[in-house]
Amino acid sequence: MLTLFLQIIAVLFGLGFLIFIHELGHFSVAKFYKVRVLRFAFGFGKELWGFTKGETRYSICLFPLGGLVAMAGENPDEATGKKDEFLSLPFYKKIMIIFAGPFMNYVFAILLFAFIFNLWGIASISDEAKIGALAKDSCAQKAGLLINDKILSINGENIENWEALTTSLKDKAEKEVSLKVLREEQELDFSFILDKNPTTGSGMLGIQPLITKEKVTFFKSFHLAYGTALYQTTFTLQYLWDKLIKWEKPEVAGPIGVIQFMANSAKSGFESYLRLVAVISVALGLFNLLPIPLVDGGMIVLFLVEGIIRKKISTKVISIYNYIGLGLILLIFLFATYSDLIRLGLGKLFK
Repeated sequence: MLTLFLQIIAVLFGLGFLIFIHELGHFSVAKFYKVRVLRFAFGFGKELWGFTKGETRYSICLFPLGGLVAMAGENPDEATGKKDEFLSLPFYKKIMIIFAGPFMNYVFAILLFAFIFNLWGIASISDEAKIGALAKDSCAQKAGLLINDKILSINGENIENWEALTTSLKDKAEKEVSLKVLREEQELDFSFILDKNPTTGSGMLGIQPLITKEKVTFFKSFHLAYGTALYQTTFTLQYLWDKLIKWEKPEVAGPIGVIQFMANSAKSGFESYLRLVAVISVALGLFNLLPIPLVDGGMIVLFLVEGIIRKKISTKVISIYNYIGLGLILLIFLFATYSDLIRLGLGKLFK
């Protein structure tokens, strides 16, 4: 019961804090440009505690799943044209305020990655076909394989490294396999039915390679953290682009999937949890930079156009643009949630 409670706290705090960091970016730059910020809140729903300083109400709310920055004149229907309103600013200042949100997610992710690398070191995956971890109730565990066992062959085919192992398993899902294993200088033989990976359909033993940790210096940890955030960004964009040009359905995680991943990582340990929080922070920053109307990236595009044509975009156009974005985001949300349900084995509900 205590473990479940801690998982719930970890999910709520992790997601809420990441969104709060995002909103903190918008808030800080808005204040810098002297925009009248009406409210800055952590969480949403009923206010639990708060105070007013100047024109801003600072609040902590009941549900810790995000944050809120309410700027005067950001809603086209309520803008009056006063100088201290968001939509009254020059286009480049509006872009800076919008960009600050995802930028803060990237800054936080890099700091968190650097902290992880400096404290726990860099994980190095062994190329040996040696078992570093066994999944509970996997076919390998049930058959009696142990951590540090080295797989020598599968169905008589020699296994030289981890890549050869994964390649050999691809077409053997739910088929009987014979393994020769080296355990403390003794060769052992095992025969059992291979599991099937529910995502890829490939054969799966339910094992992980050996992982070693290498300590890094404080400054190197920041360099590696920046590289990690950059790699995640480019890999995600390449993956989405590849799926788009091939007209294939991408594998995405929606709210249900993110909550499940965070709960599992919290259960696995503090390092695993922090690493996933950093990964999600990059994903949140990247998603908000995509040129989708209503999200930050879409608004940046809108105000770039404003700067190019050297004319304020009408509040009516902004409203229509936002409604289009709302529809697109709703579709993305439904698709991601559907993918989560399929991943959880609930696809039959939609058949």
